[in-house]
Amino acid sequence: MTPFGEEMRRLRAFRGITLQKMAKDLGVTSAYLSALEHGHRGRPNRRFLHRVCQYFAIIWDEAEALERLAHLSTPKAVLDSSGLSAQHFAVANQLADDFRNLDEEQLNELEAIIQRAKTAL
Repeated sequence: MTPFGEEMRRLRAFRGITLQKMAKDLGVTSAYLSALEHGHRGRPNRRFLHRVCQYFAIIWDEAEALERLAHLSTPKAVLDSSGLSAQHFAVANQLADDFRNLDEEQLNELEAIIQRAKTAL
């Protein structure tokens, strides 16, 4: 499940809306919504995101948060290490090889490292 899909499912459940009803109301197939939730489709486009925000009456900060989650929901992330150091190449490839084996605690540690690096910039 993607971060966007998880949030969309949470919003649906909180409001008691089925996948089929939401799909019909938004004019998409339930298969498409299911694929979005489970990470089998790429991130939704801005137009669809806007429709989802309208559907759930989400505005301002919540809409921006949902957009960030959508951005983080690409099923196949790409690390571009071209032009970087040999260590960048090694770490990027090691992460790609071992990513599926990381447990939740390790992912949390990795995410914290990335956040610290972003704030240090």
